[in-house]
Amino acid sequence: MNQLKKIQITLWATLLGVVFCFAQNKQSEGDVLFFQYEYQKAVRAYETQLSEGTLSKQQFLNLADAYFETDNFEKASEAYLEMYAQDTLLGAHHYNKLLQSLSKTPIVEGKEAVLSRILATFPKELKENMDFNNQLLQDGSQEHRLDYEIFNLEDNSPQTDFAPSFYNDNLLFSSGRQINKKLRYEPGNESYFNIYKSEIQSSGQIGSLQVFEAVEDTDYHKATPSFSAALNSVFYVVSNTQNGELAFDSNGKNALSIAKQVIGGTNQLLLKDLSTSFYYPFYDDTNGKLYFSADFEDGYGGTDIYFVYTNNGQIMSAPINLGPRINSSGNEIAPFIFENSFYFASDVFYGLGGMDIYKSNMEEEDFGIPINLGDQINSEFDDFGLVIRNEGEGLLGYFASNRPGGKGKDDIYGFKVNEKPGLKTLTFKGEVVNSHTSNVVPDAVVSLWNMDGEEVARTTSDENGQYRLEIPYEVEVVIEATKQRYSRFIEQFSEEDLEALNNQSYTIGISLYDDMVEEREGQKVVKMDDFYFDTSSTQLTEGIKTELNKVVDFMKAFPEAQLRIETYTDSRGGSNTNFKLTQGRSDAIKKYLVENGVPAISILYTIGYGEDKILNNCTNGVFCLETLHKQNQRSLVVVLNDNVFFD
Repeated sequence: MNQLKKIQITLWATLLGVVFCFAQNKQSEGDVLFFQYEYQKAVRAYETQLSEGTLSKQQFLNLADAYFETDNFEKASEAYLEMYAQDTLLGAHHYNKLLQSLSKTPIVEGKEAVLSRILATFPKELKENMDFNNQLLQDGSQEHRLDYEIFNLEDNSPQTDFAPSFYNDNLLFSSGRQINKKLRYEPGNESYFNIYKSEIQSSGQIGSLQVFEAVEDTDYHKATPSFSAALNSVFYVVSNTQNGELAFDSNGKNALSIAKQVIGGTNQLLLKDLSTSFYYPFYDDTNGKLYFSADFEDGYGGTDIYFVYTNNGQIMSAPINLGPRINSSGNEIAPFIFENSFYFASDVFYGLGGMDIYKSNMEEEDFGIPINLGDQINSEFDDFGLVIRNEGEGLLGYFASNRPGGKGKDDIYGFKVNEKPGLKTLTFKGEVVNSHTSNVVPDAVVSLWNMDGEEVARTTSDENGQYRLEIPYEVEVVIEATKQRYSRFIEQFSEEDLEALNNQSYTIGISLYDDMVEEREGQKVVKMDDFYFDTSSTQLTEGIKTELNKVVDFMKAFPEAQLRIETYTDSRGGSNTNFKLTQGRSDAIKKYLVENGVPAISILYTIGYGEDKILNNCTNGVFCLETLHKQNQRSLVVVLNDNVFFD
């Protein structure tokens, strides 16, 4: 069962029972059972309605969800596919469930066929995340395996134990273990969640347990604690209450708020909405951001991760979604930051099972591609709520899982490891710009290649010219950028270059062909300002060299170009002399270009036309002003293969 839904079952089961006690006259039996999370019973009730022909589209979708929650993935996929064929009610979150169901059924190529049709509806970050993790899990996971020592905590109970958190030398966690028979409910058959504390032993196991009494007492839920050393405070979720009793919204719904408890001091509610539940708070001591999970209408799927700016824990902003690099069409929960790495759990469809734990490199205000921690931490079941810290010469961490072999519904597992979990990656990000105008270039194809000549990542620059690529770490790579009618950019980076780059922005400059050529005298020529040789001279002045450098730049941008150099004089002087003079000038231009990097084989012809092609009436014997004579003194660098250049 999906871990987020399991938590919601436990936290809301009794509350929703209250909701539908006074609303069930408007609901079918299946609806009542479904919204009380009695999914197996809801399946039977809905199937009865289906056979009677009284099931609405929404109830049919509820039936699909009930199949999903009871692990009947074959029937769930059939129901979702039927709804998908009708192109109704399914949003991104149900697409995620459809794809999860298909991945767990024997339908041949069912997931890939559906995925190919619906992926275009998802943000491009989701496809990039999917491609990266598929490649990693299929090809590269064995190369970066760490030596984990994973152990089940001896004090796990037969009930639900989850959400570990460090508290000085102690471990805080949430548990549904029974401590008061009067505080039980169905279908969870557990106590309301409470927060427990235990001292961490050198082995990583924990000592004797006690209820964490530093937080304000309540008869209802207290869960998912997160301790801030900077504020000496614990952030946690708590049931909404009024005068000691559960509080409901106008629709009869009770939700969860985020509270802050100063150790030995005050307690206050920070985020409260009777219609919206907040989950898994985490306060970042380094920047004062409070992260949490919630299912707002502006999300990308189910439950997304958000943050708010705070002033010493006091809320100073509206919730801000972390965006499609972190949040997916699935559910994202349990944020945690360690040494500039962002850990969280997600049930996105391309994972190993239910909830998987991911790590994303934090890049100032941006996040790297979330990386699945692999099958040493993750399993085919729900794995979530990872925390980690330095311990001696290595690292000590904890997470929760409902994998087989545990003591209860969810158990807490500890682990020791020498290196930080998560693959080391290489990130290129920045913008693509026009080398001549500095304007941004959208829709440029940017690729990374390894030294075996294999393309390992590809993206396109967005409307702001921004691009971003991330790959498993390489010591040497080549980056390339191309766009139709633009030059090709290519650059090789050594290990030293990559260390110097260190995830900083890298600007790629490409040249637009049409900026560098123009039409003159019925042919395409390299764009240069007019320049003039001294009288009877073939020597290149500094001014001429400045203009010829534009040809050098053009050939660097478009090395496939084939050139012809043409030089002309005015009508003054002898005809033979002018032919020899212009040929000498064309040869001098070629010599300079070759000396400055233009391949000699790219210059097919150098021609001196003398006074053969006069542009005006200043022919032999005609009096003309100097400015008119100068119109005939010109040198052109013609692009011979312009007509086939971009075929």
